[in-house]
Amino acid sequence: MNVIEIKGLTKSFGEKQAVRGLDMTVPQGAIYGFIGENGSGKSTTEKIICGLIHKSGGSVKLCGKDHTDPAVREKIGVLIESPGCFPSLSVWNNMKLQAANLGIENADEQIIKVLKTVRMEGAAGNKYKNCSLGMKQRIGIAMALLGDPEILVLDEPINGLDADGMRIMREVLTDLASHGCTMVISSHILSELEKIATHYGIIKGGRMIAEMTAEQLEESCRTYVALQTGEMNRTKMLLGCKYSRVEEDEAGYIRVYDMTTPEEIVTYLYENGILVTEIKTLKIGLEEYYIDLMKEKGGR
Repeated sequence: MNVIEIKGLTKSFGEKQAVRGLDMTVPQGAIYGFIGENGSGKSTTEKIICGLIHKSGGSVKLCGKDHTDPAVREKIGVLIESPGCFPSLSVWNNMKLQAANLGIENADEQIIKVLKTVRMEGAAGNKYKNCSLGMKQRIGIAMALLGDPEILVLDEPINGLDADGMRIMREVLTDLASHGCTMVISSHILSELEKIATHYGIIKGGRMIAEMTAEQLEESCRTYVALQTGEMNRTKMLLGCKYSRVEEDEAGYIRVYDMTTPEEIVTYLYENGILVTEIKTLKIGLEEYYIDLMKEKGGR
């Protein structure tokens, strides 16, 4: 079952068209990584899904119903930009206000549950203003979880976090997905998103240019041979004469993308008087795949 189905979505702000005929499909239980450049239409799409702004055209269905259906609206939790908390109030009191706003009857029980889910049960008495960025992000997710939503829309939940904060956030999100929650997560930190996402949607200029599962991404990512020698300039020139795509990366390795083996390259260079000091076979990750795709579609 697809929890989110969007067809031909459009949104204009005056003469500017932010979303242009976008299609999007998110299966139940997915962690959907929503990727795109600044200004590509990610946040606009997320806000339309959550009912924060109105669409100009197209259809948006959640759990098989129109996204404006009141019964559907109750199934969505959202964290876009930052949680709306009062700085001088405690985490607990901010949660109580949100629970009251949602009309939750068993508020204390719900708050204890969601704070435990996001690993914040020990900080309930802390003032919000004294919480770290990572803690504030988890508080925002806890607020979004009040009412047991089936769908979570999270805009940049891991940006600005340190390594430990990212680890905790990964654990929280994968734990939620294991209990059947469907998530749409946008992030510019693609290396972190790659560790948890089960599905991806890549948007450019308000249009969806690719949707795939994590398995399909793995199949699409090219394998390459990376190497170093004592004569890098000459090595690059020689390999460029034999192979169609040879590049030098930021780490100082020469990459050969053609279907070849390390042994073949080592032999070829040895025959030309060059000894290889290091060589390995690697596969490009989500970030490089995304950058290559942007180039193919006329991006940066």
